[in-house]
Amino acid sequence: MQPEEPNSRRNFIKKTAVGLAVFSIVPRYVLGGNGFIAPSDKLTKAVIGVGGMGRNHFPYDGTQVVAICDVDQRHLALSLPMLDKGVKTFSDYRELIKLPEVDIVHIATPPHWHGIMSVDAVNAGKDVWCEKPMTHSIGEGKRVMEAVQQHGRIFRLNTWFRFKDDFYGMGTPVKPIKKLVDSGLLGWPLKVTVSKHTGFDWKFYWVGKDNLPVEPVPAELDYEAWLGPAQYKPYSTHRVHQTFRGYWDYDGGGLSDMGQHYIDPIQYFLGKDDTSPVSVEIDAPQQHTDAVGIWRRITYTYADGCQIILDGEGKDTNVPYIEGPKGKLYPGFKSDIPDLERKLASFPDPAQQMTDFTQAVKTRQPFALNEQNGHRSCNIINMGLIALRLGRSLKFDPVKQVFIADDAANRLINPVLRAPWTI
Repeated sequence: MQPEEPNSRRNFIKKTAVGLAVFSIVPRYVLGGNGFIAPSDKLTKAVIGVGGMGRNHFPYDGTQVVAICDVDQRHLALSLPMLDKGVKTFSDYRELIKLPEVDIVHIATPPHWHGIMSVDAVNAGKDVWCEKPMTHSIGEGKRVMEAVQQHGRIFRLNTWFRFKDDFYGMGTPVKPIKKLVDSGLLGWPLKVTVSKHTGFDWKFYWVGKDNLPVEPVPAELDYEAWLGPAQYKPYSTHRVHQTFRGYWDYDGGGLSDMGQHYIDPIQYFLGKDDTSPVSVEIDAPQQHTDAVGIWRRITYTYADGCQIILDGEGKDTNVPYIEGPKGKLYPGFKSDIPDLERKLASFPDPAQQMTDFTQAVKTRQPFALNEQNGHRSCNIINMGLIALRLGRSLKFDPVKQVFIADDAANRLINPVLRAPWTI
């Protein structure tokens, strides 16, 4: 590798990252001019975790993969034909994040690794693109948020419905939903129901098994490294890779898999990006200590009376997606408010967001879904998972981000990590 010139784009970004966090724009001529990114001026990225999800995210505009990491040698072998020659491979992410040529680290591992790897990458001076859910615990989310802000890095959580694409069964992007909520035409407080009848699928096939057979570890897999901070459990095929979501130690079933896709846009259009619900109520069977099970209903309530209802059974037929004292909104952006389109036209559009991650990195502007609002929407997921594991409803302090008068719940805010891993 040739040494970089003193005034190269990458040195400019890395030497000025903290200072640029104060400013909003870097002149485009500094970064290449005329909106064109020369091949040598592309942002470089490394991907940690190159199973199916990681390999799907090798390409994105304005970037080039220069390194990959996985604890399964088979995943690395499948990846290399998809990439340019010379891409570096690692089995230990701690070596990968030391590479000076890497701008962005994309974390596509199971969620029990997200917090540790995000903090380590940020501490190493990298910007981070992380898969959902953002973290496996509330405490890890706080640490990621603190580290990103302390080091002036750019963080993106990989769910995008708050700013682009049709939002599942609503038949529209979230922007007009946000505009409707902001207009006050529905009234306040609002109740949002997330159900198969409003276009959302909780994927209850992501459940675990409580009688896993003990199997030999495949030769290509470093199982100790795959477990990492999770408590040791004997290897079983169903515990890892495509079916890990069914086990509390690594994920949280359909709620954890789909939760931020569904709930992050709700936080956004309700204007709750800087807070959390004050309670979570559950209706669910008793959960197994290892294997994630199903649930019937989860209700989150905010201090102002707004609610998010997760209908796991799908028993609420013909329910509106959003209901307020003045009106209702149904899938397909249908409403009982007369002449809604004309009325909405007189209200301002929501504020613009930074939705191009490469531009966010280059200009040091926070991405639309970042460490702060991503942490808050992930809190909702983790609040629900803790309530399910304990089998009871909980009260939450959204300022201190702790449960009220419940020591067992608070211990799960910062679960014990297996040595030597810390965050």
